[in-house]
Amino acid sequence: MANIKSAKKRILVNEKKAARNRAIKSKVKTMVKKVDAAVAAGDKDLAKANLVSAVSEISKASSKGVYHKNTAARKISRITKAVNNIA
Repeated sequence: MANIKSAKKRILVNEKKAARNRAIKSKVKTMVKKVDAAVAAGDKDLAKANLVSAVSEISKASSKGVYHKNTAARKISRITKAVNNIA
C-alpha cells in the first residue's frame, strides 16, 4: 500500500476510472451482441435499429477516451458491414 498522500489519491482515482471504463466497455459489448444476434436471426429491421444505438455507444466511448478512434472506427465498420450483408 502506498504511504504518500498523492499516491493514495492516484490509487483511488485510477480505481474510479477503471470502473467507469469497464462499465462503458461492457455497454458497448452488449450493444454489439444485440446487433450480432439480429444479424444471425436475419432480422434486418431490428439489426438496423440496434446498429444505430451501437454506433452511438461506440462513438461516445471513443470520445471519452475509452477506445482509440481507430478501434472505434473498426468496430463500427465491422457491425455496419454485417448489417448491410443481410440478405
